[in-house]
Amino acid sequence: MTTPPAPRAARRGRLRRLTAAAAALASLAALAACAGPPRNASGIDFSLSAATPRAKGDIDSFTWALYAEPPTLDYTVAFDYPQNMVLSNVCESLMRWTPGLTTEPGLARKASHPDRTTWVYDLRQNVRFHDGRTMTADDVVFSLDRQRDPDNAAAWAQVFQNVASVKKTGPLQVTVTLKKPDSQFPQYMASAAGVVASEAGVRAAGRDYGTSGGLACTGPFELGTWNKGQSIELDRFDGYWGRRAKSGKVVFRFLPDASARTNALLSGDADGGYLIPTESYARLRGSGVGTLYFGEGLSTVNLAVTDMKGPLGDLRVRRALSLALDRAGFVQVGLGGAGTPTRALTTRAAWAEAPERTARRAFGGARPAAPDIARAKALIKEAGATGASLTVATSSVGQDVSLLATAVQDAGTRIGLDIRLKSIAPNAFTALFTDPGARKGIDMFPLTYYDSITDPLDLLTNFKTGAYLNFAGHSDKAYDELVDRATAVDDPKRRLAIEAELHRRANRQLPWIPVAEWPTAVFLNKRITGAPTSIAYMYYPWAADVGAAR
Repeated sequence: MTTPPAPRAARRGRLRRLTAAAAALASLAALAACAGPPRNASGIDFSLSAATPRAKGDIDSFTWALYAEPPTLDYTVAFDYPQNMVLSNVCESLMRWTPGLTTEPGLARKASHPDRTTWVYDLRQNVRFHDGRTMTADDVVFSLDRQRDPDNAAAWAQVFQNVASVKKTGPLQVTVTLKKPDSQFPQYMASAAGVVASEAGVRAAGRDYGTSGGLACTGPFELGTWNKGQSIELDRFDGYWGRRAKSGKVVFRFLPDASARTNALLSGDADGGYLIPTESYARLRGSGVGTLYFGEGLSTVNLAVTDMKGPLGDLRVRRALSLALDRAGFVQVGLGGAGTPTRALTTRAAWAEAPERTARRAFGGARPAAPDIARAKALIKEAGATGASLTVATSSVGQDVSLLATAVQDAGTRIGLDIRLKSIAPNAFTALFTDPGARKGIDMFPLTYYDSITDPLDLLTNFKTGAYLNFAGHSDKAYDELVDRATAVDDPKRRLAIEAELHRRANRQLPWIPVAEWPTAVFLNKRITGAPTSIAYMYYPWAADVGAAR
């Protein structure tokens, strides 16, 4: 949403019977509390890999498992995993996120910052769109302005809130003028917010843009056949300005059912996939069919609070639920042992540039602890919320969300709350992030948030008054002021010092309830290799690196 982004967040879940899930969580809680690398019940280590082996040659095609069909591939609303996993190979941005989660030039060969409110992007020459046209500065201005147009309801509009103008200042140069200093804007130019598409191509498609025909972008693949409800095919673009893709075609198969997705990977019907069902980690790793890798995900599993007009409007109720949650048990069962319990809203990896002292301050008081039911009960009683009813949404995608929903139900029951689960179809679950009407009657839902830049402010901005993912309307003037202060500082060390205080404040206020850090998982069978292991696949053309393993 972070899916995711700025609005990027994963929307995943499945309804389970409370008794079975609660029993599983309870039986493994003690095991999960042991020190050392994350393990599942079979004792398998889940160490992070920097990369998969490089491809040794080209292949005709490969098939990729996708847990849901994208509702659209319009870059302005690419805020979730399914859209971005496909779109990252077709459309490119001014800058590029690398597999190592750093930023490098993309369609802009150079970005310069002559003063605190100006960014100048000098574009590459002779870059061709899939529709045959050559990229110009006019296309860049048009593409960025689509994100700023309020009539488009772009998911990335928040990124452009401080942009005063986007102007062509040369045949291959675009200048962005900011209303005030904004350290985040240039970082997002490596995400879907910075995508450049052909103005003529987008205008010709009209309202059908993103749902049929081409996308008029510049990436190593172009959109091929879209079989609604079944698959999306991408064809190698031979006019690509960069390194030629190793595969002639990529086929994304839509497999919403977790068991069907796992079976496709085991049978070879799908050669690989990200977002592997957590209940299948051990089975896939021990299958001999291929290799399961884990990499840096910049992802946290949370409970998103969507309604603060009811019981959750009382901080004591949110704190009580947080205290009662069995995070270690959830990680062990719900995440297959591949994760780290946390009471912090951001990942530690997002603070990579922070001095050690700053990082310690940011995470002060956020260390995970065993459930404290007695204290949680006392808070519920103090808030006058005993017997209060709350509804948690879930969906049939994987046990990571289903077991979190049931863990919340179990925790709530133990401290005197009435937690009810509402199951929603996978494709409809995405509406929770865009449509307030879809959230009506729902108090919380499991949300896996991924950062789109390597900066803690990516997530922390979501709790500012009026932010896109501020579902419950959380508002705190002092918090808003800290966001503005951090945003205005270019120097990372100075900015992170402000963000440390912002992080501590968010962790106390609990606009979302943090549960765990979660790495990226990718499975590749023995036929293919080359896919990155990190969350960079959301904006990096990862499929172009996939080729023959032998």
